Amino acid sequence: MATHPLAPDWLALPADANDLGDGLFSANTERDQYGQIQVAGVTAGELVETFGTPLYVVDEADARARAARTLAAFRSAVAAQADSAAHAGSVARAGSAAEAPAGSDSGAAGSGDTPRVPDVTIYYAAKAFLSAEVARWMIDEGLNIDVCSGGELALALAAGAPAARLGFHGNNKSLAEIERAVAAGIGTIVLDSLEEIERVAEASARHGRRQGVRLRVNSGVHAHTHEFLATSHEDQKFGLPLTDTAAAVAQIRSHDSLDFRGLHCHIGSQIFDASGFGESAARLLVAHRELLEGGPVPELNLGGGFGIAYTTADDPQPIEQIAAGIADAVFRAAADLGVEVPNLAFEPGRSIIGPAGMTLYTVGTRKDVQVAGDDGSSSVRRYLSVDGGMSDNARPALYGADYSVRLANRVSDAPAALVRLAGKHCESGDIVVNADFLPGDAASGDIVAVPATGAYCWSLASNYNYLGRPAVVAVVDGTARVIVRGETEAELLARDAGLDAR
Repeated sequence: MATHPLAPDWLALPADANDLGDGLFSANTERDQYGQIQVAGVTAGELVETFGTPLYVVDEADARARAARTLAAFRSAVAAQADSAAHAGSVARAGSAAEAPAGSDSGAAGSGDTPRVPDVTIYYAAKAFLSAEVARWMIDEGLNIDVCSGGELALALAAGAPAARLGFHGNNKSLAEIERAVAAGIGTIVLDSLEEIERVAEASARHGRRQGVRLRVNSGVHAHTHEFLATSHEDQKFGLPLTDTAAAVAQIRSHDSLDFRGLHCHIGSQIFDASGFGESAARLLVAHRELLEGGPVPELNLGGGFGIAYTTADDPQPIEQIAAGIADAVFRAAADLGVEVPNLAFEPGRSIIGPAGMTLYTVGTRKDVQVAGDDGSSSVRRYLSVDGGMSDNARPALYGADYSVRLANRVSDAPAALVRLAGKHCESGDIVVNADFLPGDAASGDIVAVPATGAYCWSLASNYNYLGRPAVVAVVDGTARVIVRGETEAELLARDAGLDAR
């Protein structure tokens, strides 16, 4: 239960307000001997002195490791299920061999056979955060990249990502974006509407290509998360209902310029276990089986949305456990339906880059506000205002998202105090961290760190109140380098055409 009248029920009073918490920060983040937070050997003080605040900081080794770990987890889980299924089939054949007539091949595929292991492709969801460096990290670690705009496509290609390892999403791809993607030789395009089928078919025919495509459908399963993030409701802008699948695929197959790869579905975001994916896969495989009557359906893409810990109350399952649960559900559903398990694809973004990032701020002001309770009591809410806010992290304002905060430049034995970390924007809803505990002497000039900001913070950043978007710095092996430059006031003013004459 809450230990402060204004604290949410899930927020417990920490035994040590300096503790970084399990799983909140990147794997290479710790406190040094002087109490400063350091990432891969570079302290918060060094980062702020060199680059200023606000500052996005990404632990490169952690991001790479999460990418590699995700790919390995799903490939291992699928291989284990394939081996188990082959072993079960071998046992069943051995049990019936005595009844088989002489010369029968019922036992031909014995235990010595190598089971077919469906291929697994992991697409890094670029919308979480994309830069040239991050694109290269993902390609280096064996992942493909999922883009959803012409700009993301242009950046991925400019960074050297092979076009064949890119997938293109979006519910309203422009004709120019489709043309550019097809001309570049993009691996797959996710078709989101009947109109888009014709547009991609025409572009592919003009370029003499047989373009790989998937069809996005809604399984009717959605994650228990914020409504704006739950993208598998029937009444929403993405994809087609499962009931329209057969007709849409028939339309795709009517074009020689299109190569139908399979179905795609995304059930939501910030999902902590495999249950929703398993139910969605079972429904999709029913449609998959029906589509096999008209031709090959080599792949099933189950999307992404794997969750991370933003606060100590969040408890996402390890990716290995999620992968094992999804693989088990897919193989069981396929066996029940009597179909071969197709190749599988997934599209995580947040779970790879989110925990690898944090944002550093400098505290500007401290303000204690008396808040009246319903019972006539009064409690103090402490506001610490920082030099950033909703322009560099819009998620609290958009989704009511919760984050954590820690002192980054020092440790303190002062008693823990409940704080609300506020931004500097002209909005009452400009809150970065709604509620957390910091040492009670946290004040002006302190540096604070907000963990788990690698995903959907820089991507959603704005110039509200004419603030420049902060720089992004990657840290690895004791060195830090800028991977996305911050914006200066001069750069913001240069875009205003009304100043040209002066």
